[in-house]
Amino acid sequence: MQKKVLITGGNRGVGLALVCKFLAEGFQVIATSRNGEIEKVNHPDLTVVKLEITSSASISNAVSTIKKDFGSIDFLINNAGVGLDFDEYHPEIDVVRATFETNVFGLLNFTESFLDLINDGGTIFNVSSVMGMLNREKIVPNATAYRMSKSALNMYTKTLSARLHDRNINVLSIHPGWVKTDMGGEDADVTPEFSANGIFELYQKRLPSGTFWAADNQVELNW
Repeated sequence: MQKKVLITGGNRGVGLALVCKFLAEGFQVIATSRNGEIEKVNHPDLTVVKLEITSSASISNAVSTIKKDFGSIDFLINNAGVGLDFDEYHPEIDVVRATFETNVFGLLNFTESFLDLINDGGTIFNVSSVMGMLNREKIVPNATAYRMSKSALNMYTKTLSARLHDRNINVLSIHPGWVKTDMGGEDADVTPEFSANGIFELYQKRLPSGTFWAADNQVELNW
């Protein structure tokens, strides 16, 4: 039976590369974007759903649409996210709030609204970052909002993993690598396609739930 994957933020960067990768691997792909379109991909196994992840009404509409059209899915990749303060060394509260609205509150609201549609034995990947790790030897004092949001996301991975243990749903945090995207910049190490391939490889391995992995070099990370 054809497996179904839902990818948030599938219209560009790593999200778009993930859409292309999972289509190439024979999955039925449901991707979200803010305008309900992905102009660069035309495939019979792709469905695009409009989602503004900071809006509860938009989340409700998206979940209802997916439930009606697909019933359930096997794999959720929470990829949608923002990085608003990479060049800032002094946090501004409005930027912190805006970052958390997408990277934490929106992601949590969407995931919690969607849990009943994930098949038992399924998988959830939360796209995180090494910038959210607490035990890094050296932390550059920039991007406070982004770093804090990814640390919070990692804790959500841990608690959700424990909560879904009885349903055998695998929940992991995934560092995609430093990727050449609008967020990562042109000086980044890897392409979106390389990152997407790495994320697919991690999915195939069925790694222990509640763990943190790097897609670029396939190693487990310490929170």
